[in-house]
Amino acid sequence: MKKIVTSLLLVFCIGSKAQTGSGGSAYSLQQAVDYAFKNSPSVLNSELDATSSVYRKRELLSVGYPQISSSVDFKDYINIPTSLLPAQFFGGPAGSFIPVKFGTKYNATVGLSASQLVFSTDYFFGTKAAKQLVNLSTISITRTKSEVAAQVTKAYYGVLVSKERVKLLDANVVKLQKVFSDTKALNAQGFVEKIDVDRIEVTLNNLMSEKEKVDRLIQMSELLLKFQMGYKGSDNLILSDSLNMDSGKFENLGMKPDISSRSELKLLETQGVMLDIDVKRLKWGALPTIAAYGALNYNAQRTEFDLFDASKDWYNISLIGATLNLNLFNGFQRYSRIQQAKIALTKNNNSITQFKMAAELEASMASITYNNALSSIQTQKRNLELAQSIFEVTQKKYTAGVGSNTELINAQTSIKEAETNYFGALYDLLIAKTDYLKATGALVK
Repeated sequence: MKKIVTSLLLVFCIGSKAQTGSGGSAYSLQQAVDYAFKNSPSVLNSELDATSSVYRKRELLSVGYPQISSSVDFKDYINIPTSLLPAQFFGGPAGSFIPVKFGTKYNATVGLSASQLVFSTDYFFGTKAAKQLVNLSTISITRTKSEVAAQVTKAYYGVLVSKERVKLLDANVVKLQKVFSDTKALNAQGFVEKIDVDRIEVTLNNLMSEKEKVDRLIQMSELLLKFQMGYKGSDNLILSDSLNMDSGKFENLGMKPDISSRSELKLLETQGVMLDIDVKRLKWGALPTIAAYGALNYNAQRTEFDLFDASKDWYNISLIGATLNLNLFNGFQRYSRIQQAKIALTKNNNSITQFKMAAELEASMASITYNNALSSIQTQKRNLELAQSIFEVTQKKYTAGVGSNTELINAQTSIKEAETNYFGALYDLLIAKTDYLKATGALVK
């Protein structure tokens, strides 16, 4: 990992200080990534999910805290309830009843109750799962940041490569304009034919058209970069980094990449911990649940609405107690749930194994892609140097009158092709670097 970072820094000199230009703010690659971490909706949502998981944990933990509630109840009996008493109590015939109204018109009850969970396996294992839930959300933030960092990095490199391509196109336009001007002058003096002037003009027009296309490509690339950063599209964005076109020495990557830092792997492992906790929770679910409680109530009964008359009594009702719930038999439901939880855990373990294989394959392929891109850019850089050298020699021969117009146009076409191949290889190398760092979990610490 250190080899790839060190070697790339030898070729791609990245500025680290942000500047403020007259037209907008300037960002280095790292600053653009940091800006995206603070403004990208996907990152912001993942951080909100993490905050929500903290409150979810607190919610689960609060079940084990004392639960206190109070109540006030008021009743106005429009019709007082009627009760039936056996008539024989009052000397009447057996089997008959006398309707009697008991109670008062106005009744009020003020109460305070409290309960405390003393022992529960669900609560014990639930608190452990809640802690893993927070850890899961934290890992999800890292995964989201890794994806955003890769997107921003690729978009940033796309703008830089296009701008470097424009620089070379500008230089070629200047050279060809000089040749075109000289050829027109020679034609005016009768030394070259008009067709020679037309051929060079066609080549010049094509080159300028190509430059216009790249200019528009830069605009599109900048819009994409702004989108990936969460940057306002109408605001100007200046890139402070630049590509140093001088090649340095590279070392090919090995074929045994380390994928232990992948956030996706950590997510699966954390999910495995939570599933294991669920299995244990169900296994110990046969243990009793114990809760203690208490209540204090005051009751008033009035024939008139004078509940706030302090001279009249309120009657106290208070109690304490405890509840023990023991599940003796539930029709083998607990056994079935345990087996389902074990299967879910086994499936997660299988997913971990599968992901490790896939991640190692992805990282190995990224390593091969990088090595190929490294080999390609060295070849394409040499081809570009040769094409430029051939054009300069051909231009001198043409100016001296010993070279043909066709040779000059062919040399210019070769430069254009070599530049296209070189910048394609350069972009491929930068993207391969980004993909490798992402595949090994090293893009975001």
